[in-house]
Amino acid sequence: MDDEDGYFGESVAATYDESSAEMFESSVVDPAVDVLAGLADGGRALELGIGTGRIALPLARRGVPVHGIDVSRAMVARLRAKPDGDAIGVTIGDFATTKVSGTFSVAYLVFNTIMNLTTQAEQVACFRNVAAHLDPGGCFVIEVMTPDLRKLPAGQNVVPFHVSPTRWAFDIYDVATQAMSSNYVKVVDGRGEYRSIPFRYVWPAELDLMAQLAGLRLRERWDGWTGEPFTSESSRHVSIWEKPAE
Repeated sequence: MDDEDGYFGESVAATYDESSAEMFESSVVDPAVDVLAGLADGGRALELGIGTGRIALPLARRGVPVHGIDVSRAMVARLRAKPDGDAIGVTIGDFATTKVSGTFSVAYLVFNTIMNLTTQAEQVACFRNVAAHLDPGGCFVIEVMTPDLRKLPAGQNVVPFHVSPTRWAFDIYDVATQAMSSNYVKVVDGRGEYRSIPFRYVWPAELDLMAQLAGLRLRERWDGWTGEPFTSESSRHVSIWEKPAE
């Protein structure tokens, strides 16, 4: 993630909220904000990949001071243009390594954003960076998909997730390296547009080991923000790791 705007530059930022509209619904946002506000417990919150403020703005409206890190100036500009957006501090940089001042009661990384770090080393560095920013007893929260390799028959590496007359979207997996990409083809006025975003998928147990390397320990793992049990059928998880109190 060294490119200033990476894969979330102006062309993506301009339509991000509309293209992800279902993730901005109160039924999706409110349970996440409830959990994060509870973990903040009067302290500060650090959002990695703050984007256009989908979570940060409603969390700040709950009285939680929020600071964000994001590599994309274009996304942050959209946050700044929203009501109260200019009141949230943001540091431009790679959230795996960027340092900010002070410590936090909770840090969080939602909507699969851990996978934007495309190497294991970067993901490990992210955990260590977060641990250095947490208060003793503070928590790191990740929301991420569970790799669904059962959709891949032998010899196949592509999983489509949207097909329509004007739009096709599919994931490409490399199970040997855990590299994947989400690919989008769109036809507008008879002209095709193609976009590809690289990711690295990561297993829950692997995240637990990253946390252990950073001195954190697993506190909770749920199927979603409302605390449903995580099972072998869960398509995602919300995991909470805690920094031991001194």
